[in-house]
Amino acid sequence: MKIIWTGVLCLFTLFHAAHAQELSTVFKAAKKYLVLPVKNGAPKHNVELWIDGEKERYLNIELADGEPDWLAYLDISAWKGMDIELRVDKYKADSKAFKPVLQSDEDNNALPLYKEKLRGQFHFSPKRGWTNDPNGMVYFNGEYHLFFQHNPYGREWGNMTWGHAVSKDMLHWKEVGDVLHPDKFGTMFSGSAIVDSFNTSGLGKGAMVMFFTGAGSWGQGLAWTTDGQTFKKLDRTVVHRINKDNRDPKVIWYEPTKKWVMVLYVEREKEQHSMQFLTSPDLKHWTKTSTINGGIGNDRYLFECPEFYELSRKWVLIGANSEYAIGTFDGTTFKPETERLNGQHGRDFYASQTFSNEPTGRRIEIGWWRTHTNKENMNFNQAMSIPLELKLARTPQGLRLTRTPVKELETLRTQTHTIKPARLKEGSANPLSNIHAELLEIRTTIEPGKAKEITLDIHGLPVVYDVTKQQLQIDGVKATAPLINGKLDLILYVDRIGVEVFTADGLLFMPVNVNIDTSKKTLSLSVKGGEASLKKMTVYELKSTW
Repeated sequence: MKIIWTGVLCLFTLFHAAHAQELSTVFKAAKKYLVLPVKNGAPKHNVELWIDGEKERYLNIELADGEPDWLAYLDISAWKGMDIELRVDKYKADSKAFKPVLQSDEDNNALPLYKEKLRGQFHFSPKRGWTNDPNGMVYFNGEYHLFFQHNPYGREWGNMTWGHAVSKDMLHWKEVGDVLHPDKFGTMFSGSAIVDSFNTSGLGKGAMVMFFTGAGSWGQGLAWTTDGQTFKKLDRTVVHRINKDNRDPKVIWYEPTKKWVMVLYVEREKEQHSMQFLTSPDLKHWTKTSTINGGIGNDRYLFECPEFYELSRKWVLIGANSEYAIGTFDGTTFKPETERLNGQHGRDFYASQTFSNEPTGRRIEIGWWRTHTNKENMNFNQAMSIPLELKLARTPQGLRLTRTPVKELETLRTQTHTIKPARLKEGSANPLSNIHAELLEIRTTIEPGKAKEITLDIHGLPVVYDVTKQQLQIDGVKATAPLINGKLDLILYVDRIGVEVFTADGLLFMPVNVNIDTSKKTLSLSVKGGEASLKKMTVYELKSTW
């Protein structure tokens, strides 16, 4: 790692306290990055960058006074050759954090990048720092774009910025830098992106237009790019604060009326959750049209991070916890026909969004997966789910949303193990004893027969099916999984950070976040209380996407 040590042009204190002082130092931007030393769990400091009298960047960081746990890199290339004033509050006189100021042309990670112990191997996570909600998912200029809530300067939540990654297949992601930084409207909270194919906004034909919440003004902002690399922000909010903490704008094109539609979460009086619908001809001027209420307080139905899309001539409105409604939409008003549905019964899958402008016409979803990765010396935290294809299926109970793994995941398969059909008896030999692999895709059909319990043990993690209750249990998480025609069909994706399970043709999606001890690399299949019949099973070893 090459670090450039720059001379300090000016160093002085603005005021003194008993144990700390405010530091201001001026340096000339000579390289691409300002290097920020981070100490996990250290007291936080407010850091600001001022250029020509304007505050261009501000952040809150666990600043290392001595030896850092890791280094964060703040891109200062836009101001190369200019003087930058760096201000830090609560700065100890003996701190070595900025003595001297460090700059670098390289962004390096002390650990082997993307091979870290707790790094998901086919789940997106940022190379450094915290991530949560997926944002602005869109297909643009031949690539899938995934923006995401990002703290580039710590592995816990904070400094909400839009990170940016691109991919040709939704699996192999290349992180290309942060694009929306905190500004006068506040930190950059969640939102969406579209392609303005007809230049309704006047920002450029085919421009990518992004909508976000400024978590200070609680207004909805607009940003855009014509090349996917250079981003600009409109210097005003396009939807002003409506009431309390309104946020997370989802924007779609509604062809019958030739207008854009925004769905916005708004907290009303007495903690009433609601989704506000607005329309616009040009993405810049919005008119409120209708509102639908969700739950109240801890009842999180239709609470934050709205997603809204059409499937099979019906419309789906979904909130951050995956509860959804199915109904009709006329361009201004959503009328639910069935409400409070949910086919996602896992742990810590949240704030999912879908790609707009998807080239094959599929509705593809990715959710934030709250993984347990802020441990040991990891300098990143949290991940995204695998991409999921959404459809509506007719069931005896009515229309229901299904989730299944996207077909692109098949490209990760390496070695294939086909298990012969067999009768499974209590205490019989393990049919999976010869399989030893870390990353797995498992597909199986089992007829429980008289068995009371079926257990698929994956690297020491038991996936247990209670036949009497028709219930799956994984690491304390339970979900009802009815047999279909007397059979249990399972699809499982196994990574270091957890397992994602699908059954009943996608009617149940069960993601369970648990750090798996993959050093064991063992599989077993067993039954209790009677015989079961293994109809088919295929185990695929998977390769890393990194």
